[in-house]
Amino acid sequence: MQRISEFVVGLLFGMGLLLSGMSDPGKVLGFLDLFGAWDPSLALVMGGAILVGFFAFTVAKKRTTSFLGGALHLPKANQIDRRLVIGALLFGAGWGLAGFCPGPAVVSLFSGQPKAAVFVAAMVAGMILFEVADRLIHQPRARQATAR
Repeated sequence: MQRISEFVVGLLFGMGLLLSGMSDPGKVLGFLDLFGAWDPSLALVMGGAILVGFFAFTVAKKRTTSFLGGALHLPKANQIDRRLVIGALLFGAGWGLAGFCPGPAVVSLFSGQPKAAVFVAAMVAGMILFEVADRLIHQPRARQATAR
């Protein structure tokens, strides 16, 4: 049942991205072009997503299990640190340059957009590179701390 619900939610998310235009890089770049031919229509999509997320998290914070009975793991971090700011800047730069962010890129990949294939390949390479760099930077520190 868990996998079926994950598939249905993912399918619903993908359909929402297609219907809203979030998987069209031209529409996204039009939204980000504040001083050119600005297209504000995606602001309504984002506003709707924020509203749904606000109420969903309000309900989720009062629960200890998911609706299907599994463990509910909500984020615990609530501070803005250097890693968050750098990650947000990189995410925004990539979104502004390509017109894709991860979810819409995967939807666009499966709808046959060649640009999405390049973006997804670069995204996966960046994720792998981050994991390797993070392990090289943080594991030696963790070993040093436990050796003391």
